[in-house]
Amino acid sequence: MSSTGLLVVSNIKQLSKSLRSIEKYVNSLYIHLNVNQESPSSPVVPPPAWGRLISQLYADSSGYVGTKIDLRVLISPLKHKDVNTLRLRKNVDLIFSDAHQPELCERLRSVLNISKPTIFLDEEVSKGVSLLAVEDQQQQKEEKVYPSVVLGGTFDRIHLGHKIFLTQAVLRSHKRLVVGVTTAAMTKSKILPDLILPVEERIEQLRDFLLDIDDTLHYDIVPIDDPFGPTQYDPDLDMIVVSAETLRGGQKVNEIRKSKQLNELDIFVIDIVESNNLDGIHETKVSSSNTRIDLLGTRWRKPEAKPQLPDYPYIIGLTGGIASGKSKMAQRLGEFGAHVIDCDKVAHDVYEPGQVCHEKIVKHFGDQILASDGSQRIDRSKLGPLVFANAHELQILNGIVWPELMNEVNRRLNVLRSSDQVPRVVVLEAAVLLRAGWESNCHEVWSMIVPPEEAVRRIIERNGLSEEEARKRLASQVPNPEIVAKSHVLFSSQWDYDFTQKQAERAWQILCRELEQRPRTSSL
Repeated sequence: MSSTGLLVVSNIKQLSKSLRSIEKYVNSLYIHLNVNQESPSSPVVPPPAWGRLISQLYADSSGYVGTKIDLRVLISPLKHKDVNTLRLRKNVDLIFSDAHQPELCERLRSVLNISKPTIFLDEEVSKGVSLLAVEDQQQQKEEKVYPSVVLGGTFDRIHLGHKIFLTQAVLRSHKRLVVGVTTAAMTKSKILPDLILPVEERIEQLRDFLLDIDDTLHYDIVPIDDPFGPTQYDPDLDMIVVSAETLRGGQKVNEIRKSKQLNELDIFVIDIVESNNLDGIHETKVSSSNTRIDLLGTRWRKPEAKPQLPDYPYIIGLTGGIASGKSKMAQRLGEFGAHVIDCDKVAHDVYEPGQVCHEKIVKHFGDQILASDGSQRIDRSKLGPLVFANAHELQILNGIVWPELMNEVNRRLNVLRSSDQVPRVVVLEAAVLLRAGWESNCHEVWSMIVPPEEAVRRIIERNGLSEEEARKRLASQVPNPEIVAKSHVLFSSQWDYDFTQKQAERAWQILCRELEQRPRTSSL
């Protein structure tokens, strides 16, 4: 069951121990930094001074709990030091404290309406431990706070890198934060762009996170179709937050603003958070691209109930565009134990002389598509150019073949169901699965995707076609966004063989665990 906690942190050195103690209780956790533990005579510390500590906290937390807990460090208490005004987006179920701070915890329990008593993790706080090192205070106190701060990015699936980036901006703003969120027009060159969430959903997730950590600011979160967004025209901006790799972009912003007689922005640069995954496939920084890569071979969408289908065999529709690697994926799944039905091979059977399809196809396209050896077989190399160059002719061919092909597939499935040993899983490999509407005959859909340019390269290399012909073939396929929208598990073969194998193994293990939990009922 999902649960949300709040951890009062008084001793940063205890964080790893605290998180490991808490992770079994919650899947989301607010961090309340107890900055009031300092002596009353201590100088007032401006919010930006906490930036380095919070960034380190986020970065370190990935090594303690990974992505199992949605961690959010509260910023509003650092600015106002008044927990009575604290408003959170999630209902907090439990309060934890790494030190014996009964008064603060009772105030928090009252403000957040928590009935359960505080859980004190460790009542012994090492003397002399401070959340903010004294020797750093003077230098960090010089960091300014601005009325209006701006930043931009893709912000796909908020991860710790985003949290650090956004928190640095929130700490440095006392009135308004402007966030530009890139639209699909700017994300085409990203890794696995078809897995990027719609811009409206990304904006909503951003708003949720920002209002959660500090609801005292005014947030302007806007979609942008170019790299500069509101910075090109908004006169009321004071500072821009960039990463080390986008510093040049921040400098370009000021060049544009100067040319338009707008004030130049102060630039704050944050370091890139390095990734722990150095496999040569993931980026070396914590990024949304890595998050999307990690989705491959996992549940992209939960399968819908299909009461009209027998429970067994469990049918997986495996599809993907031309040259996406679906046949190799089918082979992998077959090696894992699935029974594979290759619809392309079944189609060869229904094309044979004497079959209904053969007669109808020859009647429409003529004898010119027959093999020259007198066998009366349809020569696909002759038929292909006729249909791939003419969408109407392709539609006619599909109307002839698809119904007969599915009839034959269903006949083979019925044979399997009536056999002494019904296979646990059947993989229905079909390039036309989605276009033909056959997903309704499957318990779920697994799909292969590769970037269009990679598919074109493979078609040219594999089929010996010209680039123009390859692009025509690709244009006749279901586009990646449509495949993604209808799939439950996604794979991509754009990297090396071993990485695609890992995706397949991950998906198969997930499926086997789920099937083990299902009662095996009659297949009739």
